[in-house]
Amino acid sequence: MESRIAGLRDWMGRHNVDAAYITSPVSIAYITGFHAEPMERLMALAVRRDRVTLVVPALEEQKAAHLGDETEVVAWHDGQDPYLFVREALAGAANLGVEKQHLSIAAAEMLTAHAGAVEMVDVGPALSRLRLIKTDGEIEKLERAAAITDAVTDEVIGRLRPGQTERVVAVMLAAAIGELGGTLSFDSLVQSGPNSAIPHMRPTSRTLEAGDFVLLDFGAAFDGYRADTTRMAVVGEPSERHQSIHRLVLEAHDAAIEAVRAGATAGLIDAAARHVIDAAGFGDRFIHRVGHGLGLEAHEDPSLDPGSTTVLEAGMVFTIEPGVYIPGFGGVRIEDDLVVEPGGCRVLTRADRSLRVIEAD
Repeated sequence: MESRIAGLRDWMGRHNVDAAYITSPVSIAYITGFHAEPMERLMALAVRRDRVTLVVPALEEQKAAHLGDETEVVAWHDGQDPYLFVREALAGAANLGVEKQHLSIAAAEMLTAHAGAVEMVDVGPALSRLRLIKTDGEIEKLERAAAITDAVTDEVIGRLRPGQTERVVAVMLAAAIGELGGTLSFDSLVQSGPNSAIPHMRPTSRTLEAGDFVLLDFGAAFDGYRADTTRMAVVGEPSERHQSIHRLVLEAHDAAIEAVRAGATAGLIDAAARHVIDAAGFGDRFIHRVGHGLGLEAHEDPSLDPGSTTVLEAGMVFTIEPGVYIPGFGGVRIEDDLVVEPGGCRVLTRADRSLRVIEAD
């Protein structure tokens, strides 16, 4: 916490900001280690040059007690005006650092009217930069999340049967993650047959049938840090078409991972995968970037977009997940999590990447 507060205060000094007013629960968790989802209630962290104040709903006060002397915890009760506490925490601060992507216009107007804010400077990019390079402690938590995810992959794929619905399989994934001490990183995607060609299709009541691709995109979280993986299966013996598409995507996946190292650009990694798929004549069926960052959020920086000039640095953690999607037939995506190292990378998710066969009745 001390180093993160120090980094924030350094930014405040360079931007002539009197206080940082942090409202994203993820950012608050990153800075303080306090995790909470206040829903519609106000929660905010006020960082001044000489003190730190966390304003929380009374529902969260007991959970925040562990923060100790470094952070003053102020709780407000339903029926009270939380901006009275915000005004006290920000007293005399005319220039504020705020997260413009998170702070609503209504909340900004309240800061102006009730807390005396005159100017608001976006601290969001600075916080994103602080979060971009993971510490050893953060990587250990991501490793734990990946290990749980791998174990669940092997368990649940081994229990897949024709006739199960996508929604039933999604429940199986969630239960297995909980049994191993994790929580859901995000709502799992379970897609069968033609549904697997729609990358973000939510689980439906469709049943797994012979000849279906089955795509599982899910992850476990450990102490707030999130894994994200995708593995493929097929119901019954795979056809040559099933096998060839899976081989192609796996080749693109491996080419991208081989290209990862500190100093390479994010666009270069995308291009390594995209070249393989383009050469096979499926370039128009690879319809998304090759990967995204991981940490306290399932999607965060860096974004591995085509043509991105973002330079990779040791300690960045992100996914590699090329895909090919054929409408009416199905799609294949193979996804792993990795951490960048000076001479390459280390893959965190290690479950079997082969096209797994679900025995048909």
